[in-house]
Amino acid sequence: MSIQEHGNPDKTLVNAVMAKCRGSLSGIGGKIRPGIVHRIDKDTSGLVIIAKNDKSHINIANQIKNREVKKTYLALVRGNIKENSAVINMPIGRSTKDRKKMAVNKKGKEAITEFKVLKRYDGFTYIEVNIKTGRTHQIRVHMAEIGYPIVGDEVYSNGKNPFEVKRTNVTCI
Repeated sequence: MSIQEHGNPDKTLVNAVMAKCRGSLSGIGGKIRPGIVHRIDKDTSGLVIIAKNDKSHINIANQIKNREVKKTYLALVRGNIKENSAVINMPIGRSTKDRKKMAVNKKGKEAITEFKVLKRYDGFTYIEVNIKTGRTHQIRVHMAEIGYPIVGDEVYSNGKNPFEVKRTNVTCI
């Protein structure tokens, strides 16, 4: 389920939230994204903050903007990372080979990703990731660039999916 995609006005997170909250959402974001405080990449699982009023929306948006909110992600990557932790500092911009993808690019914007290993498996590593910047597909691009693509990522992992991980739609309850 997407937040709201161009050309996909139905079956979105916004539709589900509007149906559930029946008009009691922040007006910031207008009719297309009412109450949606921040975005999350389409192919990423995670939490989305939705505000029920404008005051909360502004307060939370400012905390995110001022980097007072710590964003922590968990990922299973292909390969065994030798280091226990590392910082990836590589600029990310639009791919010159595929306009739909992002890539490490000298002309891109600063992108900093920190990770630490939580557990190693046979041919895989479970990591905790914190991002210092918020570039599109940042974790996916960085991990693939250093040779440890995220399991199940159809865009940046060369289609290899040993566990046949599949994305599913989320149901709003």
